Amino acid sequence: MNQNATPSLEKIVPDAEDFLPLLGTDYIELYCGNAKQSAHYYMTAWGYQPIAYSGLETGNQESVSYVLRQDKITLVLTSPLQAGGPINDHINRHGDGVKTVALWVDDATKSWAETTQRGAVSVFEPDTREDGDGKVVLSAIETYGDTVHVFVERKDYNGVFLPGYHAWNPTIPFESVGLEFVDHMVGNVGWGEMNTWVDFYARVMGFAQLISFDDKDISTEYTALMSKVMSNGNGRIKFPINEPAEGRKKSQIEEYIDFYEGAGVQHIALATSNIIETVTELQRRGIEFLRVPNAYYDTVLSRVGEIDEDLEPLRNLGILIDRDEEGYLLQIFTKPVVDRPTMFFEIIQRKGAKSFGKGNFKALFEAIEREQESRGTL
Repeated sequence: MNQNATPSLEKIVPDAEDFLPLLGTDYIELYCGNAKQSAHYYMTAWGYQPIAYSGLETGNQESVSYVLRQDKITLVLTSPLQAGGPINDHINRHGDGVKTVALWVDDATKSWAETTQRGAVSVFEPDTREDGDGKVVLSAIETYGDTVHVFVERKDYNGVFLPGYHAWNPTIPFESVGLEFVDHMVGNVGWGEMNTWVDFYARVMGFAQLISFDDKDISTEYTALMSKVMSNGNGRIKFPINEPAEGRKKSQIEEYIDFYEGAGVQHIALATSNIIETVTELQRRGIEFLRVPNAYYDTVLSRVGEIDEDLEPLRNLGILIDRDEEGYLLQIFTKPVVDRPTMFFEIIQRKGAKSFGKGNFKALFEAIEREQESRGTL
């Protein structure tokens, strides 16, 4: 990802304000119990390329971080090097999970000022970090749960990632699976908190609501949830916010909140331009996906209409299909990728569609309920 070139910022969400122009997702940082082993997993199973490293060898006495990249997606995997401290506290409470959603901006100082004066809680004030490759300005604010947004201004930096990181070139073989960029990131919040965080993104960050789903849209015989999708003006950052709704049994959001012990990032949707090839390769490497019943495919084309792909490979892989007025999309969801039933990934290919797969909700959530039942948490 050429983060030193500033792309044009077309405003495609008309209700969003422009006081906080965002260029894209800069990186996503996960706090992990064992970052080295997690890095091996994301390289060999998911096809990420090793980029940079911070640890004892770079003068970092407190933590170790491995930076991985696939096209425009950058993951930072971080573990503590000593007992105690905030990283340990986060892992003890939440397990492995997303700590930082970093946003690429032209001006990290202005981004911090604009958001804090609108009510955001500061994590740290604008901080300039430099090395021989230039300088980066970082600032940060709190969002739901223990998650933070870091604003990253890197237009004057030509290094491998950030000052304090060294290039990392291990001999582990890796090969891309065709993932291209972060399509959206979904946050789970507690009972009655969805509108609070919808208001936060509207008031503090200038986002607008793209779409909302209530418990009539997202429900099964047993469970329900509600969701609203917030987007910045150019549509590059989309944050659906979920909260539980009343149902006969415990919903997936309640299960997440119980095991994560609070609000947090539930899943990260990663875009590909060939979902059949991507999912085929991920399954070959051992990634497990949720499956809907085969009967789903008996009627799906009568619901979504003609598509470019043959139905049979989609059926074999378990890929779901949905259509809106703009086009259609193909999507599939992994099982949780950490020990607790919390974080997972979505793989998505958009063929014009701007929506999030409403037509698949019932089949998808019934598949999730089957997994919950196997865990004894439904």
